Amino acid sequence: MQTYQARVVADGLAFPEGPRWHDGRFWFTDQHAHQVLAMAADGSLTTIATTEDRPGGLGWLPNGDLLCVLMTTRRIVRVVDGALLPYADLSRYAPWHCNDMVVDAAGRVYAGNFGYDVDGGAPKTPTELLLVDMDGAIEPFADGLVFPNGSAITPDGGTLLVGETFANRVSWFRRGPDGRMTDRGIWATLGEATPDGICLDADGALWISSPGTHETLRVARGGEILARCETTGTPYACMLGGSQRRTLHVCTAETSDPQQAAQLKSGCIETAEVAVPGAGLP
Repeated sequence: MQTYQARVVADGLAFPEGPRWHDGRFWFTDQHAHQVLAMAADGSLTTIATTEDRPGGLGWLPNGDLLCVLMTTRRIVRVVDGALLPYADLSRYAPWHCNDMVVDAAGRVYAGNFGYDVDGGAPKTPTELLLVDMDGAIEPFADGLVFPNGSAITPDGGTLLVGETFANRVSWFRRGPDGRMTDRGIWATLGEATPDGICLDADGALWISSPGTHETLRVARGGEILARCETTGTPYACMLGGSQRRTLHVCTAETSDPQQAAQLKSGCIETAEVAVPGAGLP
């Protein structure tokens, strides 16, 4: 089994999450610092926007507009020249905080949510993955998901993969031409691993960051572990990027607690060069 050792390329962050590779730069949200950031190849950071709410997942519409999830108010906004413009209000549909999302090539958004008050000790409750269509209409895409989180779309656009953090699994959903679900199943069960952020590679394997077991794993469909990436901090999300999409970027931190994270600023971006390049979306 291949083991990669990541190195820290940016530090002093509160809680980096929602990593993406877009237009030659690495993008992410510093969730508990309320910022959307982009990182150049030399590790320098540019603040794209500052938010009052916690920013979650990121994505881009076909016209190039950046979308960002605002977690506790359960909204998606367009980010234009640093301003946050309304795009979709998910508050009627998501029973608790929203988190990650993926945007397909046509501009459809698939957005997850906690489903229940995790921090308050509420019982584990399945929820729905939400679809925001190209015309802005919102509807359930799939039900019965336990904390749907990191998501990816295969290069052919036909399959959506979703990490269910507290079900310790990744599920697959076949999509029809209209973006609606036509079939579903379990892509892999992961034992004790808690899939948070995920990204797909050209061999059809997923890199999965598992904060619950403090590891980032490369996993084949069915659950075989193919490789590991060791990081200094606890990994929460990952994304393949770089000029050949072989640079695995991992978002790490010592805590996800909002107040502690803002005080400690232990968040880092760590990278490792891997053998198989990234594929699909995001």
